[in-house]
Amino acid sequence: MTELRTAIIGYGMMGRAHAYAYRAAPLIRPSAVRFVPVVMTGRNADAVSRVAADCEIAEALCDWSEVIGRSDIDVIDICTPPGTHAEIAIAAARAGHAVICEKPLATNYADAAAARDAVIGAGVHHAVGFNYRRLPALSLLAEMVARGELGDVHLWRATWLSDEFVDPEIPFDWRFEADMGGTTIADLGSHLVDLATWMLGPITEVSATSSTFVTERPFGQGTRRVEIDDASSALIHFATGAQGTMEVARSAPRRPCDFVIEVNGSKGTALFSYNQLNELWFASVDDDPRLYGMRRIRTEHMLHPETRGWWQLGQGVGYDASFINHVASFTEAWPDEPWTPGFEVGAAVAAVCEAMEQSASELRWVAVSDVTN
Repeated sequence: MTELRTAIIGYGMMGRAHAYAYRAAPLIRPSAVRFVPVVMTGRNADAVSRVAADCEIAEALCDWSEVIGRSDIDVIDICTPPGTHAEIAIAAARAGHAVICEKPLATNYADAAAARDAVIGAGVHHAVGFNYRRLPALSLLAEMVARGELGDVHLWRATWLSDEFVDPEIPFDWRFEADMGGTTIADLGSHLVDLATWMLGPITEVSATSSTFVTERPFGQGTRRVEIDDASSALIHFATGAQGTMEVARSAPRRPCDFVIEVNGSKGTALFSYNQLNELWFASVDDDPRLYGMRRIRTEHMLHPETRGWWQLGQGVGYDASFINHVASFTEAWPDEPWTPGFEVGAAVAAVCEAMEQSASELRWVAVSDVTN
């Protein structure tokens, strides 16, 4: 058994989700390699100690820099606010650690590119937390696109609606600070951009619009100006000639975490909705006209991707499965194969997100190459 001794940087929801996935992955997809969380860090001593104990992690620290370079640490797993990602990733790579980083890789392309260059230059394993690739239904959709089962893809569209920021009395914190929390485009949109480019290839240009509905939030004894968008939409051009649309919002009442992806090709249509995450809807132009319409596919069969090791057909998989499959793919690749998606993907996604932000600010089409060059 090879143990990858892991330091989890951050103790919030993502830190707990990753700790859970490390424990559960060997039960679902046994491997000769496993992640073993040995330390968790966070700024609040009492909170990080409590969460570390809950996650059965023996050591808790307040300063992430204390774990960098330690000989008993193989992997640095970054689950902190996005504005801190690049700094931690660069330090970890230079010290020779493998690096896993939650999305987005950074709140701007320059920092994401610096992190990408650092892990490549150091020759360490690296991965970004685009875990939704690992849901069976979305993996099947990507597989169908790759096999040409939808024909030539012409249209791609996605929406991600959340009610996270609906309440105007939510106080200002790092989530409303552009450099630390990133925009809604970078937060929710990075997942959608990753899925789009994973399925269809590079995005070449975008035209976006953004709105901030609650412009100030309670802060101390007064208020502070909100620096990010509550909602954004974008038109997208792909290098293949396909076009698409994307809408992200954290101001949609009673939409807790709803995202939908639809792909239209010359031969068929496929539709995924996260609130039915074990299903994919599909229709082909070759279907019997008497049965015109979309049919439901239960994406739990052993022939479907990302189902290995999971429950019998009909039991379903959940949000946690995306993390567990993600982790399992890393253990199966170690040490000879790269982890995927890596920081190259994270930087490319950051470039598209920045192009959207620039487009919304300047009210014009922006080429992604304008950001990367």
